[in-house]
Amino acid sequence: MESGAAGPVAQEVLAAVDKSVCNIPDNVLAKVDAKLHNAGFHPIATIKERIVAALPAETVVVDALSPVVSTAANFDSLGFPADHVSRSKSDTYYINSETVLRTHTSAHQVELMRAGHRQYAVFGDVYRRDEIDASHYPVFHQAEGVQLFDKEQLAATHDLGSEAAIGAWLEADLKGSLLKVVESVFPGELEVRWNEDYFPFTHPSWELEVLYNDAWLETLGCGIIHPDVLTRGLGADAAKRSVGWAYGLGLDRLAMILFNIPDVRLFWSTDERFHNQFTSRELVQFKPYSKYPPSYRDVSFWLPAGDGAYHVNDFYELARTIGGDLIEDVALIDEFTHPKTGLVSHCFRINYRSHDETLTNEFVDSLQHKLRIAVVADLGVELR
Repeated sequence: MESGAAGPVAQEVLAAVDKSVCNIPDNVLAKVDAKLHNAGFHPIATIKERIVAALPAETVVVDALSPVVSTAANFDSLGFPADHVSRSKSDTYYINSETVLRTHTSAHQVELMRAGHRQYAVFGDVYRRDEIDASHYPVFHQAEGVQLFDKEQLAATHDLGSEAAIGAWLEADLKGSLLKVVESVFPGELEVRWNEDYFPFTHPSWELEVLYNDAWLETLGCGIIHPDVLTRGLGADAAKRSVGWAYGLGLDRLAMILFNIPDVRLFWSTDERFHNQFTSRELVQFKPYSKYPPSYRDVSFWLPAGDGAYHVNDFYELARTIGGDLIEDVALIDEFTHPKTGLVSHCFRINYRSHDETLTNEFVDSLQHKLRIAVVADLGVELR
């Protein structure tokens, strides 16, 4: 990693890096100061502002917190078990053994409670290692909201005589409040449905789906804040007197659907043909300005023996590091187990395609050659 002209968050990352642990590639580091959720009329910023407009006036809006957080804040404070898969380096970007790029904006929940905030909405960029296709990117954006209540005041104000009655009121308040948020984002009349869900930091928990363009769209997750989280954020005594609800939603997926943007990479484009289409908070429909041809290349290799020696996300991350946003998608098209050795082979098909120009075969071949060398050197596989 090179510091160069890195912004403040990148400098914060670089100052904390333990090279023996850090798994953040330069192409991800280059994004940490972009803050698309605050970028003028960018579609992601518009989704954020439409949500903010629907929030009660007393809601504290927090949108400039650093994505560099401790593992304690990102996982422990929210009740993630020690063996939860999201803690692995195949899923999360580690700066050092105790510091990560946040995987969700909920990483600030306990911090903001301790700061005295009882009604807030936090917006920010989050980071996860993931597959490569038109809807997945290592950087995306989330909103998280929290509303806390004093149980005695709640009971007196609304004549609630039992814990069960308070719980029923909380559920109704949560769902009613979130319907207002969703109505501010989606155009027209809405049909919605609530499904039970699970999150480590809320119980009970629900998922809200919206019927949009004849398909049910998972829009947000929410629930009643777990007492353990309240205790961590408020202290034992205050937690006993408090109840609350929380929700989280992704901005990028909503922006893709509502603006009809077909490829998540476009959010990161510097092409004015993209940005000039968005000059207000209206949900204008994106007009494609290019469709350059794809260029497919395959790579096959034997996986290293031994559990934990290889994870498919390691390959995706390596492909992103070499091909960057020139890779539209990567698909695992074949998986084969050798009948004698028991070794497993993976064959991936990589689609190289730019939004800005036609890629020559010679250029794509050069990227593919670099990738083939890197998978052997970095992942310990054997090419087929």
